[in-house]
Amino acid sequence: MNRLLAALAAAGLLWAAQAVAQGAANPDVAKGEQVAKQICAACHAADGNSAIALNPKLAGQIPEYLHKQLVNFKPQGGKKAERDNAVMAGMVASLSDSDMRNVAAYFASQKLRPAAASSKELAAQGQKLWRGGNAASGVPACAGCHGPDGAGIPTQFPRLAGQFAEYVEGQLKLFRAGGRANDPSGMMRGITARMSDQEMKAVAEYAAGLR
Repeated sequence: MNRLLAALAAAGLLWAAQAVAQGAANPDVAKGEQVAKQICAACHAADGNSAIALNPKLAGQIPEYLHKQLVNFKPQGGKKAERDNAVMAGMVASLSDSDMRNVAAYFASQKLRPAAASSKELAAQGQKLWRGGNAASGVPACAGCHGPDGAGIPTQFPRLAGQFAEYVEGQLKLFRAGGRANDPSGMMRGITARMSDQEMKAVAEYAAGLR
């Protein structure tokens, strides 16, 4: 468990260093708002508070994380996109790196209207995993990377508090199946390989209720 946590921390620091090195120019939030309204609003709402669980809430998300995802949806240097999604590939196709930084900064500046947990029983199960992990199977506590309150760690790990439970659960399953593979050093793929479907559902439910 300690080795895994150390590996996660090292990968997070590398991600942070890359984000700082790449973020020399200050983003333009006003231009980001234009991009959001023209391209993103149909799925994520103009302010990033998606009303559909299939599409994640982006309001209040860490900007470096949002930028990374947008970059990963776009093929780079003739190579296949790190995050394979036909819809998002179309959305980012015409965006420059500045556009992506601007829209990430805009959504980060918006106030999140959080989702809610719908099952107290599931949320209680998820709370145990979030705070203490599962020592028997080697699953680390979610709080170690995403924070006790789910706010994430700036430039390293995303905010999960108030996100749709269905979306979080779906992403965990994608990581486990290898359908999503843009996690630094395979962190999430390694963790989810140790998680059961019930654990994924429970921790996603708990995250939805965090504030």
